[in-house]
Amino acid sequence: MVDVPRVPEQRRPASGNTPEERTEGHPPEVPASRFSVLGPVRAWHGPDQLNTGSPQQRALLAALLLRDGRTATASELIDALWGEEPPSQALAAVRTYASRLRKVLPPGVLVSESGGYAVQVADGALDLAVAEDLWAAAEKARGAGDLCRARALVNKALGLWDGEPLANVPGPYADTQRTRLDEWRLQLLETRLDMDLEQGCHAEAVSELTALTAAHPLRERLRELQMLALYRSGRQAEALAVYADTRRLLADELGVDPRPGLKELQQRILQADPGLAEPSAPAQEPSTTVVRPAQLPATVPDFTGRASFVDELSDILSTAEGRVMAVSALAGIGGVGKTTLAVHVAHVARAHFPDGQLYVDLQGAGARVAEPETVLGAFLRALGTADSAIPDSLEERAALYRSVLDGRRVLVLLDNARDAAQVRPLLPGMEGCAALVTSRVRMVDLAGAHLVDLDVMSPEEALLLFTRIVGEERVTAEREAALDVVAACGFLPLAIRIAASRLAARRTWTVSTLAAKLADERRRLDELQAGDLAVKATFELGYGQLEPAQARAFRLLGLADGPDLSLAAAAAVLDLPVDETEDLLESLVDTSLVESAAPGRYRYHDLVRLYARACAERDEQPPSERDAAMSRLLDFYLASAARVYAIERPGDRTVDHLEPTEHAGQDFTDDTKALDWLHSEAACILACVQQSLGAGMLRRAVDLLLASKDLAESGASSLRYEAATSAARDAA
Repeated sequence: MVDVPRVPEQRRPASGNTPEERTEGHPPEVPASRFSVLGPVRAWHGPDQLNTGSPQQRALLAALLLRDGRTATASELIDALWGEEPPSQALAAVRTYASRLRKVLPPGVLVSESGGYAVQVADGALDLAVAEDLWAAAEKARGAGDLCRARALVNKALGLWDGEPLANVPGPYADTQRTRLDEWRLQLLETRLDMDLEQGCHAEAVSELTALTAAHPLRERLRELQMLALYRSGRQAEALAVYADTRRLLADELGVDPRPGLKELQQRILQADPGLAEPSAPAQEPSTTVVRPAQLPATVPDFTGRASFVDELSDILSTAEGRVMAVSALAGIGGVGKTTLAVHVAHVARAHFPDGQLYVDLQGAGARVAEPETVLGAFLRALGTADSAIPDSLEERAALYRSVLDGRRVLVLLDNARDAAQVRPLLPGMEGCAALVTSRVRMVDLAGAHLVDLDVMSPEEALLLFTRIVGEERVTAEREAALDVVAACGFLPLAIRIAASRLAARRTWTVSTLAAKLADERRRLDELQAGDLAVKATFELGYGQLEPAQARAFRLLGLADGPDLSLAAAAAVLDLPVDETEDLLESLVDTSLVESAAPGRYRYHDLVRLYARACAERDEQPPSERDAAMSRLLDFYLASAARVYAIERPGDRTVDHLEPTEHAGQDFTDDTKALDWLHSEAACILACVQQSLGAGMLRRAVDLLLASKDLAESGASSLRYEAATSAARDAA
């Protein structure tokens, strides 16, 4: 048994809320208000999640929640939030945060007592308290010999974790508590795995223990459980290898020997001690299951041709069932159908990979390339690895990824890769596994890869694809015109699909109508057959049909570097009223040149954005209008961020010294909405800063950094803020 934090004596679960009732079919009483700290710090009232404000404000709430109802003085809260170097206005900030929280939380939750503050929550309202109660009940059940019930209770407690505890909450107190809660979760995992072994679930536990020991290599209790699980699974040599690796690691890293218990287990394994034998049959069917991801996108129903490529790639992938790890890399121009072919082949080969299929779009052609460490984190979670077991560094994640895949047959599809360097950490590296890679570049430096150069379709395949989309009757009636269309598209699959889909959506058009439209675009058709310009030329047909106001919006909005644009920001770029801007953007969405991922927000596909910028360079007259559009966007963000700064810091005159702007900025009705806007626009604001560091806009870009300084304390945004600050310093 392991030691974990004890349940506070004063906590008395209300009727219906005891761990026993929660696991025996009695519906628990749902508290009116609920709080979580075993993940992001959040609060709910009924079904509604409450806005708990900025990261520092959430840090204050977390510090009070973790005191179990006890009062925290202002001095204690200042220490919790800032440690030994609090800001000069720390006391005022604490009072402001408390005042804001009191407005958001239900009456009576946050109270002022004896010069401090306390949070009073009902039984069962805080996830940590529920987890502690479940652990206490599990100890009791295990002591009574009810192993199945004890294991179920521990699993319930573990299920309350939602990622990293106190996620994105700053401050020394949060750091300390985060470490404590991470440690407790590991102890809970060790206890549950210990019970797994007591129940005879040895083989099932090996995979999870392998992942955990890779993430926590110096944790001897995990090593001990791993050795025992391997030994009882008939893998004595591997169990002894774990001990040898542990001994070497402890000596190299800490200069110590393994603890006596681990040495004793090694000796007992060497002697085949009967006392280590597997227990009798498990008390219940193991509830731990191996996760088998099935992430492949759907194959297109009208997939056409490419028979020789399908056969070639299928043969390569089938060799992964032998003793090699197969890698096939598909290269070709944009729009040639690399992804479509790879997804189709992956579905054909699924039977060879019964342990799952992983997929990721690496966004290699765009400005926001997927980082390998981020992709590995997603893959590890998809393979069943808990967040707490996933290390931080790229090298450690890659090692854990290969360990988790060891002994499995998994297919990995890496789509739209930038280069071989991005791909290498994501390759399985294990026999029985395989990887399919697509990229616009030929990866001659990807060692051991089977390279496939994908060319355009044959005329017969191109006509068949066009027919499947448009309909056989219309094509048969105008076969020569249909051949003219696919030839004009350069037999490029994406161009054919776009042209055919437009025709299919317009019943009044004939095939000849479409052929005539394509024939009128001689320069674009030349580009369709010109290597990397092929995708741009495909978009040219849609662009040429836009009204002048639509075309201007398409060109100018594509200049912004951020991941997307809000409606208000787009209106600033175009220097138009919001309602007129919305009409233009929605019309562009209808043409599929712009995407709307959420109401009021608009973005470009990465290749469409490049095409829009090329159009702006070619068509925007005078050229100074491009600079003016980006200047208006900078003014909008600066004016809006200055409003947030002023609302957050009443009496601070800094905003009076910022560069004047021609845009009034976003208007906010209260401080909560102001901060919400700042954090939701963080990526766009910082991208605008980096884009505005040239002559004429540098001063305003630096002022925007100053006005949005709250982003420096906001988790992931703080890294981007630091990068933007460094770039501004270099440009000054």
